[in-house]
Amino acid sequence: MLRADGVRDLLGITLVTETPGHAVLTMRVTDVMTNGFGITHGGVVFTLADTAFAVACNEDEHVTVAVGGDIAFLAPTGVGDVLTATAVRRARRGRSGVYDVTVTTDDGEVVAEFRGRSRTTDRVLSI
Repeated sequence: MLRADGVRDLLGITLVTETPGHAVLTMRVTDVMTNGFGITHGGVVFTLADTAFAVACNEDEHVTVAVGGDIAFLAPTGVGDVLTATAVRRARRGRSGVYDVTVTTDDGEVVAEFRGRSRTTDRVLSI
């Protein structure tokens, strides 16, 4: 899934590690990722967190998609910052799952918290 993700390429998101229910991704903030105030656009931070969530919740051969996601922005970031999104499965029952993603800077400051809700489909990933 991640290999075919064009947004990952566009934003320069890098996969650090993945295991079932867990993923770590990074991204360096560039000038085109900032808003009119010079801080990282919230949509870019959301996209990084959402991508980590997607990797973590696609744990097997069945396609799993988001049915919802919420984010709390806790601190601003800017050009040159390297953001790390760490996704962890909190619960998975049947076809539904809940995953939390913490976004931090290189110095460990938490800048956002994301919660994603997933649904596993009957569709099988074709690799």
